[in-house]
Amino acid sequence: MSAETVLEIDDLVAGYGERPVLDGVSLALRRGEILVLVGASGSGKSTLLKHAIGLLAPESGSVRFFGRDIVPMDEEERSEVLSRIGVSFQSSGLFNSLTVAENVALPLRERGSIDDETTAAVVRLKLSLVGLEGTEERMPHELSGGMRKRVSVARAIALDPEILFFDEPTAGLDPILSADLDVLTLRLRDLLGISCVVVTHELDSIRMLADRVVMLDGGKVVFEGTREEIDRSKDPRVRQFFDRVPDPNGTPQPGKEAA
Repeated sequence: MSAETVLEIDDLVAGYGERPVLDGVSLALRRGEILVLVGASGSGKSTLLKHAIGLLAPESGSVRFFGRDIVPMDEEERSEVLSRIGVSFQSSGLFNSLTVAENVALPLRERGSIDDETTAAVVRLKLSLVGLEGTEERMPHELSGGMRKRVSVARAIALDPEILFFDEPTAGLDPILSADLDVLTLRLRDLLGISCVVVTHELDSIRMLADRVVMLDGGKVVFEGTREEIDRSKDPRVRQFFDRVPDPNGTPQPGKEAA
């Protein structure tokens, strides 16, 4: 029996004003899976992520979490469904005026139903899961880039989400810190049973993390498959990206651009 589908995006069309960005994108995420979303700059990765987490509304199509389409929902109903997901942003998204503990506690405070003692215990637990025990009272500016990324992950898992979205999680990190964060992602998936969507252009991360890969080009899905199927693909767009072949027209090498 195949694993349960926890996220299904079907025929999503979206854009900014008159500029189309997503043109009939469909994909599915299974429980316990790490799905990696790739593509060159301007391919639609970031736009797709924003629609998936409810920040933007599409022109048409559906975004179903656990079988429920969030597109037609009102704000209250959508918020209830999206409370089951977590997001770790590319820039970490930490508030510089708050301590590490206060940043991680934000989703718990927003729920408003957890007392201070329980909140502090949850914060300590989540920080321990990302290897940052004892950093509760430190400020974001006192942390390294890799540590700030880990705090962002701790905040993203504060409410025990079933799906975790990562937006360029290793951007700006050196190869060792990038590998450490990839290992953390795998450990959290295995320990907590979280399904993950990872937006990245880092080839090493793709090779380490992906159960399946979805590649966008021009707002369309041009490849979907496993890492092994990537190696067998003859599609020139796939080969250019994963083999880092320079574009003959002089555009930057795919696989080295940000989303």
